[in-house]
This record gives sequence, C-alpha cells and structure tokens, in this order.
Amino acid sequence: VNLRAVTSWVGIARLFAVVLSCIAFSLVASTGDFRGPYGTWCMFTWCFCFAVTLLVLVLELLELYPKLPLSWDDFTSAFSMLAALMVFTTSVIFPSIFISSPCSSSKCARQAVATTVSCLCFLAYALEVGLTRAKPGDISSFLSTVPGLLKVFEAYVACLIFSLLDTYTSEAGLQWCVAVYSICFVITLLIIIFTIGRCLTYMPCPLEKMLVGYNTLALVMYITATVLWPLYSFRGRNRPNTCGRNCWWDKHLGVTFLTIFNLIAYLVDLVYSTRMVFI
Repeated sequence: VNLRAVTSWVGIARLFAVVLSCIAFSLVASTGDFRGPYGTWCMFTWCFCFAVTLLVLVLELLELYPKLPLSWDDFTSAFSMLAALMVFTTSVIFPSIFISSPCSSSKCARQAVATTVSCLCFLAYALEVGLTRAKPGDISSFLSTVPGLLKVFEAYVACLIFSLLDTYTSEAGLQWCVAVYSICFVITLLIIIFTIGRCLTYMPCPLEKMLVGYNTLALVMYITATVLWPLYSFRGRNRPNTCGRNCWWDKHLGVTFLTIFNLIAYLVDLVYSTRMVFI
C-alpha cells in the first residue's frame, strides 16, 4: 500500500476533488432539476470526474497502475487538465441555466451550494495540474509539460465548438472553418492518445520537431478560421430581437470567441514547442 497516494499534496488535492464532486452531484440530484442537455452535461461532469479520480486514487494506493499498458503520468496529467476544464465549464453553465433570481427556496439554496462546491472542485483540479506540471526542461512526461497541457485544452475547446455548431452548410467559408476545427481536433486527439499509449516511439520523426510543424500548420489554419467564421456568420445578419437561449446568433458568437481562444493556445503552443527544439 502506497500511503503517499493520499498523503502527498497531489493526493490531498485528489481527495478534495473526489469529495467535492460527490457533494456537487449529490446536491443537484436531491433537487431533481437537472434535465435537458445542460443539466445532463453538468451531472455527467461531476460523476465522471468523481469516478475517474477515485479510480486513480485506488490504483495509486494499491500500486496497481504500473501494470497498466499506458503512461501513467501522462494519463493523470491529461485527466486532471481535462477535469479542471470540464468542472470550470460546468461551474459556469449550471448557475446560468438553473439558478434564477431571487434565490429564496431550499431548492435554489442547494443549487447555489452545489455551484460553490463545483468552483472549489475546479480549484482542486487546478491545484493538481499545477503540482504535477513538469519543470522546465523535463520532457519525460509530455502531457505534464505546457505544450502537453495545451494539447488537452485545444482538444477540449474544439469539443465546445462542435457543441455550438448548427447552421453552417450554406457557406463555403463556414465549411472550411468546420474542416479546420475537425482536422486540428483529430490530430491533437491522436497526439494525446499516442502519448498516453506510449506509441510515440513509432513516430518517423522526433516528437518535438513534429509538434513544431503541426502547431505552425494549425496556427495558420486557425488564423483563417478566426477571420472567416465571423465574416460569413454575421455579414449582413444582425442579432434577432427574439434571440432565445438556443439562438443561432449567440452560438456563432460563442464559436467566434472559442476560435480566438484556440488560436491563442496554438500560438503559445508553437512558442513553447519551438523552445523545446531550438533552445
């Protein structure tokens, strides 16, 4: 038994994440008000993070993880980053959808507490990311480096973009943007999977050089998407007066901002990847 799995700072952060995510989904489940796609997403996030983090703790406590055919450090680094992003998104979505003002009922109070607990859970995962992040110059665990963590961020933002896509088939420019999002997502996801699965040794060229080439290409593609998406989405089309929660205009605006976020991520990724090769 490896007691450091629960007594180290990383272990303590994981314990907090397990407890807080459990409290969050328990409180929301007690209200019975989590229907619809947004409620389902929030409950899935808390339950998924709770289950996987608990599994990580058990495997490390019993020292069973070396028997798994994967890079454990890369897996835990990628998961903690993914969990932080998922819980952060949930902590924003849940109160904006389910909590209304004034908040005076016991149901609303439980939802507010669940939101607060979810925010604390995000901080626990963010702390884990900070504690497990590789030191400068250490590339033994790629997904714990800044470029590796950015890969998880880029893939997650692409998933958010996909969730907002609806009407884009009528314009060739928008179709190109969707192709950009899809191509970059698939390649980024493959890099993450190959890293966790210890398949990078089969690459025909060193990972660092491949990342520089891919990040350069992805950056150029995202620059075109950053220009074309708002140009073709909003050209001659004002926001409708009856723009509700699922309004296409708001979704396209969300895609615009998420595209900019990923553009910045790929730019930072390129800078760090270049430093890994040439410095």
